[in-house]
Amino acid sequence: MSIPVLPADAVTVSLGQRLVTRAVVGAARVLARRQPRHIRAVLIRVRRGARPATVAEAGLARDTVLTVSPRCCGARACLVRSIATALLCRTRSVWPTWCVGVLKAPPFAAHAWVEAEGRMVDEATEAGYYTRLITIEASGELPSPGTEHGNRGGGDNHGDGEGELRGSGRDGARFVR
Repeated sequence: MSIPVLPADAVTVSLGQRLVTRAVVGAARVLARRQPRHIRAVLIRVRRGARPATVAEAGLARDTVLTVSPRCCGARACLVRSIATALLCRTRSVWPTWCVGVLKAPPFAAHAWVEAEGRMVDEATEAGYYTRLITIEASGELPSPGTEHGNRGGGDNHGDGEGELRGSGRDGARFVR
């Protein structure tokens, strides 16, 4: 039996915000079915121009996602929940640090979560229990003209959105070894 993940605080969600949240959760479900490199590429592109989220902002977004989507409350819904939380934050012009990692000690278990101000947002465990594999932090960069549609220039970009994956990690996302 798994324990459901519940909102930390009761959240009242307006009709407009409920519709936005449902759209974000739907996008997160679609994105969660993609390969990790595609998820990473999309989130890197989406986070552009956002300032780092505070714990309160990320917590409110997470609680809103959990309130609107009961499916995101499942113990095994961490990937969809974390992507939806990050995307909902982005609709509010902020970006939390999105993380994917594995438990440091057996049994093997993967987990996805968001962090803000250097700490996990409303998770039952601490970040020290996990080895981070992927993190995507707020960039603070505004998209420059001509880059919104994959025209990076100087690279071998075939319009598949993977031009950023071939870089040297200067895009703010990093693989931690």
